[in-house]
Amino acid sequence: MTYAAYFESRRDEHLNELNEWLKIPSISALSEHKKDVLAAAQWLADTLKKAGLEHIEIHPTDGHPVVYADYLHAPGKPTLLVYGHYDVQPVDPLNLWTTPPFEPNIRDGKLYARGATDDKGQVFMHIKALEAVLKQEGTLPVNIKLCIEGEEEIGSVHLTSFLEAHKDMLAADAVLVSDTSLLERGRPAICTGLRGLCSMEVGVTTAATDLHSGSYGGAVPNALHALVSLLASLHDDKGRVAVDGFYKGVPDLSPLMREEFAKQGLDEEKIREGLGLSALYGEEGYTFVERVGARPTLELNGVYGGFQGEGTKTVIPKEAHAKITCRLVGDQNPQHILDAIEAHLKSHIQPGAKLHVRQIEKAFAFNIDPSNAFLQLAADAYGKVYGTRALFTKDGGSIPIMESFSRILKSPVVLMGFGLDDENLHAPDEHFNLENFDKGLLTIVEFLKSAGTVGSAAN
Repeated sequence: MTYAAYFESRRDEHLNELNEWLKIPSISALSEHKKDVLAAAQWLADTLKKAGLEHIEIHPTDGHPVVYADYLHAPGKPTLLVYGHYDVQPVDPLNLWTTPPFEPNIRDGKLYARGATDDKGQVFMHIKALEAVLKQEGTLPVNIKLCIEGEEEIGSVHLTSFLEAHKDMLAADAVLVSDTSLLERGRPAICTGLRGLCSMEVGVTTAATDLHSGSYGGAVPNALHALVSLLASLHDDKGRVAVDGFYKGVPDLSPLMREEFAKQGLDEEKIREGLGLSALYGEEGYTFVERVGARPTLELNGVYGGFQGEGTKTVIPKEAHAKITCRLVGDQNPQHILDAIEAHLKSHIQPGAKLHVRQIEKAFAFNIDPSNAFLQLAADAYGKVYGTRALFTKDGGSIPIMESFSRILKSPVVLMGFGLDDENLHAPDEHFNLENFDKGLLTIVEFLKSAGTVGSAAN
């Protein structure tokens, strides 16, 4: 039986099985769902066993557990480590969901549920692809290990230490991840770069209490005025970050890189119209796709202070706050970036105002050479199933743990995503296009078969 016929004959069975997993509200960020996260891990372990995987173990961490399994019966063949996550984002606001987030529903060829595309649906495809090859062939053409965590949506807070402690167990020739997207429907892509991340919270305080604007206005510092002035100093009028040292480690865009970005054929006018904008905006001298894929950013994610209620209150606020995140590229060091921003803020604070900074997240950018043999075979696998070979792209988002996998395991990371950017991941009505569920299964099988032709260094 061909693999296409195999998957078609079991499609309803597979989707019903996936729905069982999707019904478990494994929200890692909310403590009241800790039992649900554990239930999702146990469901995964049970399903891996039924699929024919071996040495299945739920490894506890100081947070949510990591599920491991393997199938190591291909001596001399490469070892692939499949990574993914079984935790999901919170679901608020509930009223914006067409159907309940943990009651999977298929509409117009799309599976709606929290976790459908991020990342249970994509992880599930790997399980079913491995199961299919085992049932059809009796063995696998490569050695397989799986490392599926329950904390990706809260920053993989314990996974780096898990990788360090289990380097031998997780040793692999390549890490295979499905947690990214196609360029658009029918246009597969393999991400060769993810931006790093750092974040901070900034506070400005002035007087000991809020003050009456009639009695004190114009004569004392205003925390909101001080904060707004401070934040405005972070960029120049050309969209560049005006912090000394911010661009250290940022590589120049070579003509070849610009050519690769241009191949994506992104229609900026279509993007502008789709977002309801009168104009796009960003660092001068770069296209939209270059800004998102290869340039660093400093963004304000929240600014608040003073009176927020209905009507007017003539008050001079004593405090104001902002949340800042940066997306990083190349060799930018997140700690250096945070320190540079803090130094900039200190040097620009208004007289009479006090600055308070709390540094939070720190993650390096991830990059891989697309000439790597496993990436080339992955691009070929997409081509066989989708009819068009995958393009190599750089993603503006961040998956911080990818850099950890690459650095700790010293293995190339192959980002074979099957989602689409408009599938509302992290938002109400998250869904997964079942066209890519079907094609994804076949693509993974093609990749597994071709990967067996690459020499191994891990066993």
